[in-house]
Amino acid sequence: MSTTASNQHREAPAKPTTPAGKAADYLDQRTSIGVLVKEFARKVFPDHWSFMLGEIALFSFVVLLISGVFLTMFFEPSMALTHYEGQHPANMHGQLMSVAFASTLEMSFEVRGGLLMRQIHHWSALIFMAAIVTHMMRIFFTGAFRKPRELNWLVGMTMLILGLAAGFSGYSLPDDVLSGNGLRITDGVIKSIPVIGSYTSYLVFGGEFPGAHIVPRLFTIHILIVPGLLLALIALHLFLMVLNKHTQYPGGGRTDDNVVGFPALPVYVAKMTGNFFIIFGVLALMGATMAINNVWNYGPFDPSPVSAGAQPDWYMLFLEGSLRLMPGQGTEWVIAGFTLPLNILVPAMVVPGLLFTFLFVYPFVEAKVRGDEREHHVLDRPRNVPTRTALGVAFLTAFIILALAGSNDLIATHFHLSINSITWVFRVLIFVGPVFAFWVTKRVCLGLQRKDRELVLHGHESGRIVRFANGEYIEVHRPLDEQERWLRVNYHAYEPLRIEPKSDARGVKRKGYGADRRWQRLSRFFFEDRVEPVTPAELAAAHAHGEHDELAPAEHPAIGAGVGAGHGTTQGH
Repeated sequence: MSTTASNQHREAPAKPTTPAGKAADYLDQRTSIGVLVKEFARKVFPDHWSFMLGEIALFSFVVLLISGVFLTMFFEPSMALTHYEGQHPANMHGQLMSVAFASTLEMSFEVRGGLLMRQIHHWSALIFMAAIVTHMMRIFFTGAFRKPRELNWLVGMTMLILGLAAGFSGYSLPDDVLSGNGLRITDGVIKSIPVIGSYTSYLVFGGEFPGAHIVPRLFTIHILIVPGLLLALIALHLFLMVLNKHTQYPGGGRTDDNVVGFPALPVYVAKMTGNFFIIFGVLALMGATMAINNVWNYGPFDPSPVSAGAQPDWYMLFLEGSLRLMPGQGTEWVIAGFTLPLNILVPAMVVPGLLFTFLFVYPFVEAKVRGDEREHHVLDRPRNVPTRTALGVAFLTAFIILALAGSNDLIATHFHLSINSITWVFRVLIFVGPVFAFWVTKRVCLGLQRKDRELVLHGHESGRIVRFANGEYIEVHRPLDEQERWLRVNYHAYEPLRIEPKSDARGVKRKGYGADRRWQRLSRFFFEDRVEPVTPAELAAAHAHGEHDELAPAEHPAIGAGVGAGHGTTQGH
């Protein structure tokens, strides 16, 4: 027994001696978290700069939380009136304003570091939204939303909308002229809802606009509801990313069954840590050197002063532009005693609804017209899915046109142009621009695909011209290496859906044929124009032709050489 006890004693694991080790061992024995940490540490992540866009959004949100906690300590969300007694800024001294606006001024000029934290917070919000939009663009154009990531796309879209809500509720809190005008527009949009509009406005504002409750309510939404939902969705987003494994760009050896990259520990944890401090430092530098949202230049909210340059933050500018482009004459109808203001309802609800509906349902529509149930972990090259890429560019074109239309007054004042002419130009562009962008983008993608075919079949042009003794001239081509060739041939060109006949063998009309026919037409829109990847047979034939050309210089020594000093072998003329 003493021998057994001695063996057991020798086999017992060594106890940690450092404080961190003891804490980790204590936690692991009670939660078994070591298994989760070990699993995550071995998780492989591919390496590409575009994957950092999501990290920028995440770390900007962290900076938002840190700076927001600081600001919450000093901001008073009250619409009660007071006279500002602070010495700075001088133009605000003695003015009647809300407590919310006064506390914003005091935070900016009386609290040490207050203005810095305000500006860091505002810049972080702008970068947060920019990173989300850019990250979603990368996901869209590369097809990262395909099975099994459709749910994660919906999570991301929901976070985008919550980001808009966070930004709107945040810049409305100071109760200045600019944010007050934005709230007044919101009140008009709410009242444009048929039948229930006026009741909903009373409910939101707690009475007739502006009421006395909107700032406290927005404060609750801004610091509690929206951040809580965003934190929950970020956790779900990261969980789904780890569960489904990370997507990777196409390349040699990368398939839907593997992930080529580096482990999370120590490589990616170190990269993410460094990335966080870089983002934090850049945002702090922007907050310290780039003034933004100087509310004392606008003054406390007063419905009478409205001037040019009253624009919201960039991510809400498309909604402002939509409102400005909608004609007013003949668009307000009275039906059964109820006013239907289409000049507000259409641009403020229908247009954004169409844009966001397009983004929400697109992954499912594309999956339907592809007729593909496979899982996809290798990303698409945008040129290989020309219709999707063209639709994305058309969407961005519409967004940019609406954003520019939201600044039509600034364009008019800066360039001394007629605001009516500018508005009409944008009214035409909002219909023509996306269609033209779609057509050009699709043609460019198809052209790039054809260029890829030429490169695979014939290689790179070297610029070296060789003349044979028989008088024939050829250009020597440099063949592609395996990685380049793999990148250009490893994709699937989908064909339009094939459906069963309208009637069966007995002449009975098949149920569901109409729906199948509509999906087939949509599938043709997506995949009728396509460029097939080079097949092995085509590649072998091109190489055989190339070998014939390679023998020619040996059989007929060249008597002249042209431009270039390349020394590749030819793979065709």
